[in-house]
Amino acid sequence: MQQVCSTLNRYRAAVPLVLRVVLGGLFVWHGIDKFDVGIDMIKGMFTAWGVPAPGFSAPVTAVVEIVAGAALVVGLGTRLAAMLLSTLMVGALIYVKQDLGIISSQPMPGAELDLAMLAGLITLVVTGPGSWSVDDRIGLEPSEVAAPREPALAGR
Repeated sequence: MQQVCSTLNRYRAAVPLVLRVVLGGLFVWHGIDKFDVGIDMIKGMFTAWGVPAPGFSAPVTAVVEIVAGAALVVGLGTRLAAMLLSTLMVGALIYVKQDLGIISSQPMPGAELDLAMLAGLITLVVTGPGSWSVDDRIGLEPSEVAAPREPALAGR
């Protein structure tokens, strides 16, 4: 098992990149789709779901999805972008998915995808963008200096 773990550890730096590109790409796509179907239609859906200020929140949601999603893809302002998108996901869970549950038998999917995306975004907020990011290249992220490990039973 240690050999498998050692082999997999070689690819550890790619994990935040994969999360950023997949999540960011999905959000960009969803934001563009909101404009494609028409912001007025999205405003109407937001109104039906009880989203506050739907005339304001519909276009803002679309723009945040596009801009923050693109920021995730390249790894620029990753933690802030992931926080903003997390806020949107919490709003979606509260206003859109609350009555559907985790897995829905209705035509609209349940909250499973929203929860998975939220988990990925929270992971990026906590762990950061990784070394393959603009954030890392321009110094927005603190350099990772590992603290020396002490044996578990030290001092006993």
